[in-house]
Amino acid sequence: MNAREVVLLGATGSIGTQAVDVVRANPNRFRVVGLGAGGGRVDLLAAQALELGVDVVAVAQATVAQDLQLAFYAQAQARGYSTGDFSVPKILAGPDAMTELAAWPCDVVLNGMTGSVGLAPTLAALQAGRTLALANKESLVAGGELLAPYMSQVVPVDSEHSALAQCLRGGRADEVRRLVLTASGGPFRGRSRAELAEVTPEQAAAHPTWDMGPVITVNSATLVNKGLEVIEAHLLFATPYDEIDVVVHPQSIVHSMVEFVDGSTLAQASPPDMRLPIGLALGWPERLARPSYGLDWRTASTWEFEPLDETAFPAVALSKEAGRQGGTSPAVLNAANEACVEAFVEGRLAFLAIVDTVAEVVAENPFRERATLADVLESEEWARTRARELVAGATKGDTA
Repeated sequence: MNAREVVLLGATGSIGTQAVDVVRANPNRFRVVGLGAGGGRVDLLAAQALELGVDVVAVAQATVAQDLQLAFYAQAQARGYSTGDFSVPKILAGPDAMTELAAWPCDVVLNGMTGSVGLAPTLAALQAGRTLALANKESLVAGGELLAPYMSQVVPVDSEHSALAQCLRGGRADEVRRLVLTASGGPFRGRSRAELAEVTPEQAAAHPTWDMGPVITVNSATLVNKGLEVIEAHLLFATPYDEIDVVVHPQSIVHSMVEFVDGSTLAQASPPDMRLPIGLALGWPERLARPSYGLDWRTASTWEFEPLDETAFPAVALSKEAGRQGGTSPAVLNAANEACVEAFVEGRLAFLAIVDTVAEVVAENPFRERATLADVLESEEWARTRARELVAGATKGDTA
């Protein structure tokens, strides 16, 4: 079996570094030909490129291209390599570098970028005919209608959607009654809306189960992340919103479930380790062997399932409504949330005001149709601008 050639976008982030772990453990299955990152961790990116022997590296910040080249030589020197022992990969730099890399010749592109900035690379990979291992849910949420013709090329990396894809193998499409996404509940599970009024960014960053970047971690605390996943599930599996439910499961062992028309429910359960869905997406539809790793059925344990408190956490209902509206509403929802999370992390917006402000922006959305990538980008820019205007007019204590 020939090794699959892989391009990793977001290589220095949480998903990207775990993907490198998967490749490192399966050198006969995968070869990384390209790495892309925002440019903030050039030493790590250079080390990855040197270890994996990639052909091309992309950085979104043109100003760090020279730093990356210097870091590559420094990493090679630290490893004791002579000039003839390695070659410097081609370096792409600038705002279009990730998009160019996404269309690079390969078998699989893993998009592990954060935010809707991943939309253009996602579209480029699909239009180039690549299989897309998608961890960048924001690009699907923002550009769902643009990406619809290519959905057969998409393999989900999010643990919930990977679980659904696995469970859906257990029956025909016309036998599915509903999809059930599980949510850990984040760090504030069980709190009432009033008890969330004084939440700090530090508290929101303390996720009980997963180790993720700051944006995704805050989104998990507000459950916006779960709302985006509902939209993603609707698009990936062509399932109506009324047939997609969310249930709180704090152990994060059951990653999602599919209920069939005969009343049977199939659940996918595994330890909370993203390397499993990453490996499955890179090797899809085949599984990678992981010796001595799985759930320990010899140890007593309890799995809990609780209904979602939509009063304290209204993000899922808001996301479903934006999804039903269609057009640019999901893109507006996501972009406004990105601006609000930034304000919250910087201490300029209260925790409860994140979703409240996003709801206000979605309600004001003047764009109801979209046909091109430019339309999506325009609506996102409007949403970010409007969200920042609302944030500027609010006080940190405003949680109405």
